[in-house]
Amino acid sequence: MSDPLIPPKPATRPDGIGRLAHLRRFRHDLFSSQPDRLYNAWMAEFRLPFFRSFFVNQPELVDEVLKVRPEDFPKSRIVGGALRSLLGRSVFVTNGDIWRRQRRIIDPSFEGGRLRDTFPAMLAASQSAVDTLRPDADGRRIEIEAHASHLAADIIFRTLFSIPITDEIARRTYSAFRAYQRTQPLMTIGSFFRSPWAIRLTQRRDTRAHGHELRALLSELTQKRAKEIREGVAPNDLATKIMTTEDPLTGDHLSTDEMVDQVAIFFLAGHETSASALSWSLYLIGRSPDIQERIFYEINLLKDIPHIKFGDLSKLPFTRDVFREVLRLYPPVPMMIREATQMEEFRNRRVPVGSQVVLSPFHIQRHRRIWKNPDAFDPDRWARGDEKDAIRSAYLPFSAGPRVCTGAGFAMVEGVAMLLCLLRAFKVASFEDHIPQPVAHLTLRSKDGIYVSLTPR
Repeated sequence: MSDPLIPPKPATRPDGIGRLAHLRRFRHDLFSSQPDRLYNAWMAEFRLPFFRSFFVNQPELVDEVLKVRPEDFPKSRIVGGALRSLLGRSVFVTNGDIWRRQRRIIDPSFEGGRLRDTFPAMLAASQSAVDTLRPDADGRRIEIEAHASHLAADIIFRTLFSIPITDEIARRTYSAFRAYQRTQPLMTIGSFFRSPWAIRLTQRRDTRAHGHELRALLSELTQKRAKEIREGVAPNDLATKIMTTEDPLTGDHLSTDEMVDQVAIFFLAGHETSASALSWSLYLIGRSPDIQERIFYEINLLKDIPHIKFGDLSKLPFTRDVFREVLRLYPPVPMMIREATQMEEFRNRRVPVGSQVVLSPFHIQRHRRIWKNPDAFDPDRWARGDEKDAIRSAYLPFSAGPRVCTGAGFAMVEGVAMLLCLLRAFKVASFEDHIPQPVAHLTLRSKDGIYVSLTPR
């Protein structure tokens, strides 16, 4: 067997640059402002004006923040502030009692039984993407991120509101979201001041406009569904399930405005992250012909796609491991930021109140002191069993602890379903003259797109 592929890593900043240069890099891309030594360090401290951060990579400290004492390290107000114009008070940005109530209502919709119910919609969207791609599947160069984004959005619309992306309001919503995500970074300079006026002052005018348009469209979808529920004609999809679920402690439901907030984060987390994961999957598979053929052999043993059932996914262990390995190398949410609410001491270093505690899945999942050959694309590491400790303690593409992503199971089923349909229909190849450069904005994407070619099987 050939040596494992070593795929591209982000650019890093050189040591010794000044604060102004650091800020410029930070604004351009979160990764380019970080030094290479983070892939080897257990912890690192960075100071900028109005901002003090501690990058934490040591598994024991990561567990302390995410699992042991999560209430002492709530979601950072810096991240929440930049996204609040779109997300409102969604589960992504809230903390404390508000967040717990939201999770009690939302979580039941993403349990195993509900995933079984949503699987046919995932499969239908993926097969629709195959039909859309067929005219271009002649070996020509295709920018696959745009297609992946379209497919991921189609899955969200079908599973959440039972409409395909070709529906007029779905098409308009998708267009507004694409415009928003192209102009909104995860954080802005104004976020550091933790003041609404500073955030608004430093947010681009077109970003605010796209956010307002998007929320108006999501409100239209949600109000329509609320009316259908009242009239007893609502389809049995995720939106209906969430909007009719009672809080087991209080008996109340999410209001329409609260539901708009949650739908916004479903699009942000469920669409952007899935598009990122699928794009990098196809790039890596296109660079690895032997792995691609093993996937095709596995999926080709199944029935015809229209007859595939949710239970058949258990027959695709290697395809699942490929997707897991892609999520290790290119976690769609590359950094998670928490805030210290009391004085802490990490590795004999004082962490003052208000400090930002940065947990970077990208660095942790490629850490040189945790993983074997950490930069290699090696799906077989999941079945070998010699990296169980690393997988248990340092694999967190969906976070960990109480705030683990409620859609983690949804994302894994979706990822395998998308690969199943696309790789059964097409052979994919990547181009050696185009090496995508990972950059961190709202999610992990490529600076100049990801190009592949497709040919029919």
